[in-house]
Amino acid sequence: MKAVAYSKSLPISAEDSLVDLVVDKPEPGPRDLRVAVRAISVNPVDTKVRLRAQPAPGEPPKILGYDAAGVVDAVGTAVTLFKPGDEVFYAGSIKRPGTNSEFHLVDERIVGHKPKTLSFAQAAALPLTSITAWELLFDRLGVLPGKTPDDRALLVIGGAGGVGSILIQLARRLTALTVIATASRPETQDWCRKLGAHHVINHRQPMPEQLKAIGHANVALIAGLTNTEQHYPAIAEIIAPQGKFALIDNPTTLDANLLKSKAASIHWELMFTRPSFETPDMIAQHRLLDDVSSLVDSGVLITTLANEITPINAANLRRAHEMIESERSIGKVVLHGW
Repeated sequence: MKAVAYSKSLPISAEDSLVDLVVDKPEPGPRDLRVAVRAISVNPVDTKVRLRAQPAPGEPPKILGYDAAGVVDAVGTAVTLFKPGDEVFYAGSIKRPGTNSEFHLVDERIVGHKPKTLSFAQAAALPLTSITAWELLFDRLGVLPGKTPDDRALLVIGGAGGVGSILIQLARRLTALTVIATASRPETQDWCRKLGAHHVINHRQPMPEQLKAIGHANVALIAGLTNTEQHYPAIAEIIAPQGKFALIDNPTTLDANLLKSKAASIHWELMFTRPSFETPDMIAQHRLLDDVSSLVDSGVLITTLANEITPINAANLRRAHEMIESERSIGKVVLHGW
């Protein structure tokens, strides 16, 4: 089968930073689905792993990729949730070979039924960011879905990226929170408003003053999706007493003492935790993705696909990695077709 992989951690401008390969078609384990991959999307984690996890001498080339949408080709002996022919979408596991291949193995407990109203490309944009945003909002920050009156605000730092694009929608459509997003360019600010943000401020300008101007000097819930180390002093200033701060990126330092006087809490979100440790609630990601699928088909959520490239090959994946590394992309970058 066709696949795209790498053997050395190289700048994406290098021609062999990602290469086309032909590898053996994998056989499913007891709880595995073998999926014929129709579309994939690229996330910041793809670029970070490429640069930080070089295969050791003698190891096979590493196949990246997490988001995928496709058709179940075969199932393991213990599979109960899916059958061959089912259309699915999912975000995979960081501990297994990735989705940048014609066929891919994934545990059924982290797979959802693809939204019927979306193409494979549109569906591939959703899994990783939907899981991350859902877990951050409902599991880590502890927000309860529903329209019960709630006078709190949620600040989404980096609202135009993949996770922010879903988080804005979930918070606006499934809760009564006031949603404040940050974006620095006119086009990204417009994107956040389109997705439902009540207010948009510029994270390249002092945030405390902008929040005061819109009547939210202190914010109870903050999602740090990008450049947390840079924004952390402002976060400590604007977070409300007993507030909650959840982050997904990788600051080299994070001084929890800055939040002590406010008894504010810090929460990490990593959507790979459940599949990596095979936690007892691992199947929550299957249920979550099925909920997202239903919300899409009912018109509550929309795909965040913004850039579509075809076919799936090394040259196009290098192009997609470049777009992600520029930190100027809006929404999701998707590749489809082999």
